[in-house]
Amino acid sequence: MRPGPRTLLAVGSSLCLYEAGMALNDWADRAEDAVERPHRPLPSGRIRPAAALTAAGALTGAGLALAAGAGRPALAVAASLAATVWAYDLGLKHTPAGPAAMAAARGLDLLLGAAATSGGTRAALPSAALLGTHTLAVTAVSRKETTGGSALAPLAALATTGALTRLVATHRRPRPPAGRRAAAAPACRAPTPPASSPPSWAPPTPPRPPAPTSTPRSTRHPRSPSARSAAASAPPSRSRPPSPPAPARPPPPSWSRPWPRPGGCSREGPP
Repeated sequence: MRPGPRTLLAVGSSLCLYEAGMALNDWADRAEDAVERPHRPLPSGRIRPAAALTAAGALTGAGLALAAGAGRPALAVAASLAATVWAYDLGLKHTPAGPAAMAAARGLDLLLGAAATSGGTRAALPSAALLGTHTLAVTAVSRKETTGGSALAPLAALATTGALTRLVATHRRPRPPAGRRAAAAPACRAPTPPASSPPSWAPPTPPRPPAPTSTPRSTRHPRSPSARSAAASAPPSRSRPPSPPAPARPPPPSWSRPWPRPGGCSREGPP
């Protein structure tokens, strides 16, 4: 499904919730940053803590409002995403559930766009699971980037991400329709002619002419009862007088009659 105006609303909602999480994270870590990173805006005094917390709340409200304009499914996903962001920044960040919360936030962010564009999240669940698994692995590895640790964790995270990527790619591979699957069969197989068809060397059979159909005399010129009664009551028509007989042909002249000749022969001529 192509992106539309609701997709733009989902993009705006995602940006607002992301910025709200950053402001809330700085407010929650202001004591730690004052010791380890004093140059940041809150420890240095450039931004007051109350202003950062107010900005986080305002951005969260704006994100939810934009998601509401994209539809109820998008609003439900945005509310879950906002709750996950606030739970991560305020309490789950430094706990064993922190990487899982971060992974859930990344997956919900992807589902937000899918819900706003298509009105559902079912088709985007495999992609969201892939993104969440990758985020979980990266977050788990980054926790020991300063203290060091075993190389098994990064390798396990990489193997898990690769396996899930292959699974999602296989699941989303489009299947050809039935007609294309039939066309992709081996071309070396000769087609089998039907049992009733004549061989190719046989001469073509001429078509048979249609049988004549005889029409009953009674149905050739149907008459209605009124027409038959009118014909019976009509006076007899006058017959045409007979033509005079042809004159009799006159007999041939006497000189054209045959006369005997000596020797038993005869000829035609004058007497």
